[in-house]
Amino acid sequence: MTEKTSHLSKTYKKLPVDIERGKGSLVFDREGKAYIDLGAQTGVNLFGASDEIWLAAVEAQLEKIAHISNSYLSSPQLSLAETICEKTGADNVFFSNSGAEANECAVKTARKYSAEKYGGKRNVIATLKNSFHGRTISMLAATGQPRFHRDFVPFTPGFLYVDPEKPDELFRAAKSGKLSAVMIECVRGEGGVLPLPQEFAEAIKEVKKDFGILLICDEVQCGTGRCGKFFAYENYGLSPDIVTMAKGLGGGLPIGATLFFGETKDTFGIGDHGSTFGGNACACAGAETIVSRIDEVLLAEVNRKSALVFSALNGARGVRSVRGKGLMIGIETDPPSERVMALCAERGVLVTIANGCLRLLPALNIPESLLVRGIGIIKAVLAETK
Repeated sequence: MTEKTSHLSKTYKKLPVDIERGKGSLVFDREGKAYIDLGAQTGVNLFGASDEIWLAAVEAQLEKIAHISNSYLSSPQLSLAETICEKTGADNVFFSNSGAEANECAVKTARKYSAEKYGGKRNVIATLKNSFHGRTISMLAATGQPRFHRDFVPFTPGFLYVDPEKPDELFRAAKSGKLSAVMIECVRGEGGVLPLPQEFAEAIKEVKKDFGILLICDEVQCGTGRCGKFFAYENYGLSPDIVTMAKGLGGGLPIGATLFFGETKDTFGIGDHGSTFGGNACACAGAETIVSRIDEVLLAEVNRKSALVFSALNGARGVRSVRGKGLMIGIETDPPSERVMALCAERGVLVTIANGCLRLLPALNIPESLLVRGIGIIKAVLAETK
């Protein structure tokens, strides 16, 4: 099978694991070998692979109609929007197909809002160093990691990067009079699973209050229950004006969502934004079953399992540090992370890596027995690898 990869663009470094099917937190290759999936396919399979509730909803919608143009009303889209708004306190939602698209929509909204309110002088978006917001040209410009920038200039102007360890940088940017919004991930996934310092969160609250600057929370990877709250920003007491969702929201189908709170809800008018496939009926039907099941009982289990993982890994041989929130966990290892990932796969455990560290993003409902077994294999690999 690996010889057929020559027909694919070489944008991903792939492990030699040919996944054919999955059930829950187990996936199986074409030879029938089982793997404990502690990455949930980059956090997408929020309730595991082939989740029965999700599958039933998608199949039922597929039998009716797969796609409805945004020129018409769509019950699955309307129902999902209502559920999201009721869960989160958002006023309205725009649906797209990915996290990058959701973030593009957020930036467009912030700039239009600021242009209408302040006359176009405030159009700069501050993002964080070691952030990641997508791979379109504008979202690469928003991403605060030079390793993603090489060879792709010129970028969309109007972004600056601030160090979350240095809140003074945010205050200086706010005082410039050019800042429209600050865009953050409360846990920077691709940056190495880096939780936001609380001191920086307090600085954000101040600049919002004193300068009227918008807050955009990119919850594409860290949201939807992943960090022990419905949204990761709830861990910091933040009140965003715009929130983006994707990855686990779709449960396996492509969908993005941009949520608007307060004054931002009326920023877009007819023709200001759009997406042919955004709010696809099947994707929305599946996403409805995801959002509706994220409740306090599930979140309590996420936090309990998180504590279990931290306890098992802290101080383990080959582990330098463990960080993250909920079931979004980064592990700094003595052996090279790529080698550890490959050896774990050989032993039947799938993990991901992010900026040099191991990253765990298991399904939120992973059985404890599978989680414990998977962590045990990771520990064994670390103990045996130099």
